[in-house]
Amino acid sequence: MQFTSEQRLDDGVLEREFTLGEIPGILWTPAASASASAPLILVGHPGGLHRMYPRLVARAQHAAAEGFAAATIELPWAGDRPRSAHAEQARADLRRAIEAGEPVADEIVDRLVSPLVDKAVPEWRAAMDALLSLPEIDGPVGYSGGVIAIGIRLAVVEPRISAALLFAGSFVPRSMFEEARQVTIPLHVLLQWDDEGNDRQLALDLFDAFGSKEKTLHANMGGHTGVPEFEADAANRFFTRHLK
Repeated sequence: MQFTSEQRLDDGVLEREFTLGEIPGILWTPAASASASAPLILVGHPGGLHRMYPRLVARAQHAAAEGFAAATIELPWAGDRPRSAHAEQARADLRRAIEAGEPVADEIVDRLVSPLVDKAVPEWRAAMDALLSLPEIDGPVGYSGGVIAIGIRLAVVEPRISAALLFAGSFVPRSMFEEARQVTIPLHVLLQWDDEGNDRQLALDLFDAFGSKEKTLHANMGGHTGVPEFEADAANRFFTRHLK
């Protein structure tokens, strides 16, 4: 891991951009972490660090206010990373189906999401290795955000993740429902009831499939980007219970 820039935000949070090989990322640490190590929250997103930055930094600052470090990395084939023709075609097919008001075929979801999960999850685990080696960061670790399929795979294969807040706002291959049944860590799932680009019933079926004994579903009215601000407080309470 190589840090490439550093700035102190208005609330005292230290923001550092880094690269991990070819993968860009951002780490936010609370001001208090200079004297004590902080639990880590991995901030998931749908790709495009520059485009997503305003929402990512807001989530990170809210978490830092409760003493959490937060970090994110760019997804494969997104942002400034090399593109995949296979992924671009699958994304175009998905967009075409949604715009036409047609059901999204399972094979389109498989072509788009499964290769992404297979490549992104090892990168997230490598980032965890590097981040947890820093003196200002300590376990346990939480995962917060999307792509939900990436969160599912991480919850199954990564024992260092103790709890996950999952955004039910992206498609999940049907084949991953079996993985969902293997998830046992505490879950907090957010669902936007009127999310125009996603399958509400699939999200409800997925929540039902999760094997966790502690799982909570917060469903709010509104579209994809309309998550109420008070959910950030609920997220902090969830992670405080399980990471501190």
